[in-house]
Amino acid sequence: MAQDSGSKMIWFVAGAAIGATVALLYAPQTGDETRKLLGDKARDGRDSLADSGRDMMERGRDLYDRGRKMADDAADMFERGRKIVDRAAETVTDQVTG
Repeated sequence: MAQDSGSKMIWFVAGAAIGATVALLYAPQTGDETRKLLGDKARDGRDSLADSGRDMMERGRDLYDRGRKMADDAADMFERGRKIVDRAAETVTDQVTG
């Protein structure tokens, strides 16, 4: 599902870039104005991508931390279960031999 959202975002950005490029090519501006506008838009796009990358990295860290906690909790539960089984086995052994 997260991959689907990322794919949609990429297609949206690509479509916006293509649309902006076509609009700029047909815009009644001088070459200097168009180059300045293209440079500004490229910087805006770069900044937007950097922000998205930071957000994705932060989400990845959060997911990693949650997964690690779940794995630690599962290991703790396994250890508690093992101890319960060991105690039960000792009790049964004591009852049989005693």
